[in-house]
Order: sequence, then structure tokens, then C-alpha cells
Amino acid sequence: MSSPEQENRLNNEEHKLRGNVLGLFDSAIMGIAGSAPAYSIAATTTALFGAVLYGGPAALLYCGFFMFGIVFAFSYLSRTDSHAGAAYSWVRRALHPVLGFLSGWAVVVSALIFMVIATFPAGSSVLSLFSNSAASNKGLVVLFGTIFFLLMVAAVAAGVTVTVSVQIVMSCIEIALLIVFAVLAIFHAHHVTTFSWHWFSPSVFHDKGSRGFVAGALLATFYFWGWDVTANLNEETKNARKTTGQGGLIGAVVVFLLFEVFTVATNLVLTPAQLQNSNNAADILQVLGQAVWRGTGGKLIVVAVLLSTVATLETTLIQVTRTMFTMGRDRTLPTALGHVHKVRKTPVVATFVVAALSVALFVGSNYVGSISTILTDGYNAIGLQICIYYGLAALSVVILYRRQLFKSVGNFIFMGLWPLLGALFMGYIFVKVIPGLNTTTLVVGLGAMGIGLIPLGYAWAKGNPYFKMPTAKERHASLEEELQELEVNL
Repeated sequence: MSSPEQENRLNNEEHKLRGNVLGLFDSAIMGIAGSAPAYSIAATTTALFGAVLYGGPAALLYCGFFMFGIVFAFSYLSRTDSHAGAAYSWVRRALHPVLGFLSGWAVVVSALIFMVIATFPAGSSVLSLFSNSAASNKGLVVLFGTIFFLLMVAAVAAGVTVTVSVQIVMSCIEIALLIVFAVLAIFHAHHVTTFSWHWFSPSVFHDKGSRGFVAGALLATFYFWGWDVTANLNEETKNARKTTGQGGLIGAVVVFLLFEVFTVATNLVLTPAQLQNSNNAADILQVLGQAVWRGTGGKLIVVAVLLSTVATLETTLIQVTRTMFTMGRDRTLPTALGHVHKVRKTPVVATFVVAALSVALFVGSNYVGSISTILTDGYNAIGLQICIYYGLAALSVVILYRRQLFKSVGNFIFMGLWPLLGALFMGYIFVKVIPGLNTTTLVVGLGAMGIGLIPLGYAWAKGNPYFKMPTAKERHASLEEELQELEVNL
């Protein structure tokens, strides 16, 4: 057990992030950047088409419905506990410390895997501006991707205010470019396929069956993943109990609309051969750009992908470093991770540990297989880990607010029913998709989670206070109590 002196040491300025620096607009931008619309479309479209053919709009629609249950869950959970660890703290309080730790660990390992696969589209997009053959050269992609990633690490280490200022500029340009190309694709370009409302119908999965639906839903989960970075910025946000939830909701709405529009656009403009070509796995938006605006103009969409990749690498770095920071602060991971830079107030140790691990994994992936294989296996592995911590967080809000659920219709829907449906959906996808996954995906997805049992067991055996079961009083939340606390703080 820790001594009072140790507790005081861990609560001093050396272990505090810079507080009250982000507003609602900043939070919304971070939510959009976290889901990285251009990157997600560029990197995942071919995998989604391979899973469900023309059913991409339906997979995103139905997964999106359940995902908004998770969004509302995070919003209410932030109101009761504005903690940089987010699910790591909430799930511990509502369900069990072991599940809380595993939720935090899922964020850590999913982010590390993502660092690897995100750099492939980055390197490929940079090289595609100069040579299409170079963009398919895995060695060059690894080299340029590594340089690209290290630049992002430097930006995040500079401080959250610097990161957000850069994000605002990049995300606004990215969204503007995406809107331009969406309009061109839908209203101006030649359509090789006729639009059909059938693309949004459950019957579109008939050819692939239920296995096709769950495969598509797992990839759709990856599409949406990232808006919850707003919750990991809780300790750095003004009026975090309300702001981070609102920012996450705005971000999720914007990216949902962009995902739907571009999935329809690719169905209309690109041929099945183009959508199933493994050489297009990392840069399908470049192919779309040339289809709707041939020549130099079409390359502008590559700029959107690059900006989006920068944005999502930065937000993922923020998410994983804040999670590792809180785990280090609680000593469930090495204590050094809980230290912040004296001036920048960023988790500098966690940032450089993540950078080193990510570069090592990225270079190592050069020997695993083709870019297409690495991307598809990586998305599916991350999808499993997302299902774990999103599902547990959604279940946590129902448990914590159980005494509030029947006080109004709104409470019942947004605190209870919708998050519960989101949790059940995540559980359903997790269970159903596993039999269809290859060994690599299972080893990376579940094996990485299994590694977390080592630090968990060590910290628990040492009597870490984190693993002490919350009291009955701690395991319920009340909006009235939160409002009273806000009034006291103001």
C-alpha cells in the first residue's frame, strides 16, 4: 500500500496536466480530427468493400446508430468523472478494477497498433505526389512514414495548445477539400454504378450473410473510432463535465455524414476492380480524386489525406499518452509514465515511450507482409480492442446512473437504453467476428490484450490502491450532485 508521502508526491505539480485551456470549438475539432475522416476513408474503403461489397453505407449507418449510444455514454461519464484516463477510470468505478485496467490497456495497445498502420497511408500519400510506383514500394513507405510520424511526436510534445491550434487549421482545410470532392463525385463525375437505396438496406448483406455484416460492422467501428479523444483531454478542458461530451458528439455527427457521403461516392464512381485492387489499399482516395478531377487538381485530395493523417496521429498520440500518464500516476504502469514536462505540462515520458515503441513496430512490420495485408489485419485487431473498451464504458454509464434512469424519458434513452444497445452491439460484434478472423489478427488483437495481464497482475499483487473495490456510494452517479459541485467550483 502507498504511504501518505507517496500520495502527496503523485498529486503535486509534477503529475498534473495543463488545465482549463481547451474550449468547446477546440474539443469538437479534436473529435473530428480523432476520427480522421479523410484518412479513414482512404485507408479502409477497400477493406470495407471487400467485406460487404456495396453494403458500405448500410454498415456505417447501422454501426453509427449504435456508436452514438457509446458517444452519449462517454458524455455522461465525463460529467461524473472528468479524468484523463476516461474508460480506465470509469469502468473501474462502475464494474471492476480489473476491467478498468483492461479498458485502459485496450486504448494503449489499439493506439500502438494504429501508429503502425496509420503511417502506411501517410508515407504512401507523400510518395504518390511524385510517383505511383514509389507509393507501392513498402521500403520507401516505411522510411517516409517513420519521418512523418516523428514530426507528429514533436508537435504533440510541444504542448496541447500548440497541437489544437495546428488541428484547427488542418481540419478546416481537410473538411473543405472533402466537401469539394464529394460534390464533384456525386453531381459532376461519370458514374459507373447507378445509385441505389438498397445500399442502405439490411438486405444488402444477403450475398455475404451475417458473417459479411459483422465483418463490415467491425471495420465501421474502426471508421468511427477516435472521437473519444475529447474524453482523454478532460483534465485540460474548460468546464470538462459538459464540454468534452458536447465536443465528442459534434465530432461524431460530422464524421458520420462524411463517411456516408464518401462511401456512396466511391460506390458510384469507382469500379469493383478499382475497389478490390490491393495496390489501392492505402490510397483509394487518390484514385477517386483522379476519377472526378483528372490531373493536378485530383491530387488535392491527397492533401486532405495527409492533413487527416497528421491529425489522427496527433490525436491518437494524445489519447494513448494521457491514458499511459494516468496509469503511471496510479502506478498500475511504471511511475515514470506519470511525469509531465515542467514547462509544457505534457506527459513527456509517456510520449517518448510511445514514439520508440511505435517506430520499432512500424519498422518491424516491413517484414510481415504486403501493405494491404498489414492494413486489413491491423484494422480488424484494433476493432476487437475498440469493442472491449467501448462496450465496457457503455455498460458503465448504465450502472453508474441506474438510480437516474427512470426520472425522465431523456434519462432513460440517453443514459440507459441507447448506451446499453451500444454495449450489446459491441459484444455481439466481438463474439461473432472472432471465428472468421485469421491467426495474425487474433494474435495481434487478443494477444496484445493478454500481455496486459502481466502489469495488471504485478500491480494487483503489490496491493496497488487502484485495485481496491469502489464503495457502494462510489458506484452510483447523480446529475444533481454534479450540478452542485459545478456551482461550488464556480
